[in-house]
Amino acid sequence: MNKILNPQLFSKNVELVPTRNGYGDGVVDAGRLNENVVVLCCDLSESTRSLAFARAFPNRFFEMGVAEQNMAGVAAGMATVGKIPFITSYAVFSPGRNWDQIRVSICYSNLNVKIVGAHAGLTVGPDGATHQALEDVAIMRVLPNMVVLSPCDAHEARRAVCAAARHVGPVYIRLYREKSPIITRANAPFEIGRAYVVREGSDVTIIASGPLVYEALLAAEQLRKRGIEAEVINCPTIKPLDEKTILKSVQKTGAVITVEEHQIAGGLFGAIAEFLSRTNPVPILPIGVRDTFGESGEPAELLTKYGLRAADVVRAALILLK
Repeated sequence: MNKILNPQLFSKNVELVPTRNGYGDGVVDAGRLNENVVVLCCDLSESTRSLAFARAFPNRFFEMGVAEQNMAGVAAGMATVGKIPFITSYAVFSPGRNWDQIRVSICYSNLNVKIVGAHAGLTVGPDGATHQALEDVAIMRVLPNMVVLSPCDAHEARRAVCAAARHVGPVYIRLYREKSPIITRANAPFEIGRAYVVREGSDVTIIASGPLVYEALLAAEQLRKRGIEAEVINCPTIKPLDEKTILKSVQKTGAVITVEEHQIAGGLFGAIAEFLSRTNPVPILPIGVRDTFGESGEPAELLTKYGLRAADVVRAALILLK
């Protein structure tokens, strides 16, 4: 029996929960374990699920107003005196608006600040292009000292937040607004810097992050019916990559597909392609947003229009293996 995957994953009764809910639960867990954990928010405590922490620890919650740049600077100051600040907003605003402060005030000094970017990806839906963060992984991955996490479901988000609180140094956690399937068991392992083989196969490696891990697993089931065994890797840590796990899989299969709700440039595909180009070059195809902004629409419709569904992964595999 798979010790990572939710046994109800492919049933009609699979639970749907936004990854942001996992953050809300996880930061309360972290706050109970360490009194130095504090949360700062930019007038979005309900949307980001920081409200749970505010209710549990009102004296350790700081409402910063609509001032993301100031929030990053305040968090940097708190970190210098031993606090562990989690700064929360929508990803288009943090890190989108305060990247300079994150770069200079937090990363340059390697301060212990956690940046939580909610409402990432296309599935913000009707809010449209201005609120759909599709570049956040790229701008955070390039920063020295920064860890970049993209959990696949609410359970993994909860574990990622607790791991981030224990990690000493800057961490970026990418979260989503839309409800998505619970992919992992509540007690599944999580370690920063680890990727997890959630389905074994021998013909092609599918590496996915965020809720699109579900689409990757659906694609693997469809490929199995065609006689193709796909290995699926959940890659919640985009930086630093789990090079050992990825290389072992790719050396077995000889072909790779990456799956992400982000621009192809600079995201998971960029990280995997950079690594494999210098270690084990193989054919690789990306599933992601292709150098365009999003638009308003229902989340499911947007995933289909921008080619982020299981059917798109299957087509990519057939192209690679023909």
